Amino acid sequence: MFNTPDTRPADALASAPALSRTAAQTLAEQLAGRFAARIRDRLLAPGARLPSVRQCAAQQGLSPSTVVAAYDLLLAQGLVQAQRYRGFFVRERAPRGGPAAPAPSDAPARMAAPVNAAALIRGMFHPPGSQPQPGMGAFPPDWMASTFMQAAVRRVTTPQALADNSLRYGEPLGDGALRRVLATRLQSLGLHAGPGQIITTVGATHALDIVSRTLLKPGDCVMVEEPGWAVEFARLDAMGMRILPVPRGPAGPDLAVMARYCEEHAPKLFVSVSVLHNPTGHSLSPASAHRVLQLAQQHGFYVVEDDTYGHIAPEHATRMSVLDGLQRTIYVSGFAKILAPNWRVGYLVAPPDWVERLLDTKLLTTLTTPSLLERALAHCIEQGQLLRHAERIRARLDEARSRSVKLAQAAGCRFVSEPAGLFGWVDTGVDTEALAQRMLDEGYLIAPGALFHAARAPSTLMRINFATTQDAAFWKVFRRLAVR
Repeated sequence: MFNTPDTRPADALASAPALSRTAAQTLAEQLAGRFAARIRDRLLAPGARLPSVRQCAAQQGLSPSTVVAAYDLLLAQGLVQAQRYRGFFVRERAPRGGPAAPAPSDAPARMAAPVNAAALIRGMFHPPGSQPQPGMGAFPPDWMASTFMQAAVRRVTTPQALADNSLRYGEPLGDGALRRVLATRLQSLGLHAGPGQIITTVGATHALDIVSRTLLKPGDCVMVEEPGWAVEFARLDAMGMRILPVPRGPAGPDLAVMARYCEEHAPKLFVSVSVLHNPTGHSLSPASAHRVLQLAQQHGFYVVEDDTYGHIAPEHATRMSVLDGLQRTIYVSGFAKILAPNWRVGYLVAPPDWVERLLDTKLLTTLTTPSLLERALAHCIEQGQLLRHAERIRARLDEARSRSVKLAQAAGCRFVSEPAGLFGWVDTGVDTEALAQRMLDEGYLIAPGALFHAARAPSTLMRINFATTQDAAFWKVFRRLAVR
């Protein structure tokens, strides 16, 4: 699913200028080049449908014959395929060293979004424009800037410390100082677990991967919340798991659907974001949490609780791991969202009986995790610097959310869930997959609603990042392009 990044320059997608009638290239060649750049950089995913000839001509102010000529050029380059009566679709990329096998002309059309999970991740590294990106899943870098992290790194990189911690592998479970600090922090949440139950990881996504590889085998059924995190859908699908989507509401997952899945499919795992759910912002109610845990006990599945957004959560938010005492739950969190994305420090907290098996999986995939950065993070937490930093982020986010909500509503969007946390879940009234293609021309990467469902289907919903959508300039472009 996550291929080796393309080595072509990413700025080929930056704020695409208008096609020029005086350029050396013909209009058809310019248009074909624009689509080709997106396809090669995976911002148009394999299976994505190109706009119809008529739609594209209207959007670009071109004649239909010019668009046909551009699509013919893409066909000749092997980047798209034509399906009779259906249109033009992006072809699967050829493996290195061999051509792509042509798909039969009568193959069913794949409903793929023009922006997929991998494209959103690539967008974090190579945004399509210099402006704030509404589809991003993180805080802007300037929000997380601090001086205390640099001081912590200097503290753990004295000549003696550098020699002690760089020239040999770290502790298999993770740095002992960090695990002790985390155990104390978790107690403040009501989650009582010793340092021996904590395994550090290369980010929270790695923690989720360790759990999946340890508890599951290909073909197993996994319940996931829908709408939900696009990367989790893609990751489980790539591992060969059978995904069972559970509708997520304001109080929690649809318990009736979960009960039916338990009776019919015997799922092994349920992956949940209890607090500030992505993308809706919902937080789990105590009653729903209690019922989920009853189902887990009754039917023998485990719950993986992803608390990635816990640092910006309200006090006393309900967490299943706390209610369950880590009997049938595994708690996952990390620090990339709030503190240092490139440090890639995450962790999981597991029932004692599972620790050794989970640790074996970690050792087979990464050996150990970097002790120096883990020790620096331990210092930041121990000195209260992380806590004060998170409080500043929360205050700034509250202000940004207020501005973003007003701008979104003024642009004709309707919030389908109460705005909370980092993300807003809005109904735009237009097909957001088609809108995503138009927004790329203006240098904006948006997150269309289809991306957050296990089975792709057209959607008018869109996830916005409150930290990056408080700029009126984005909403001005949105109103111009969100034609109904």
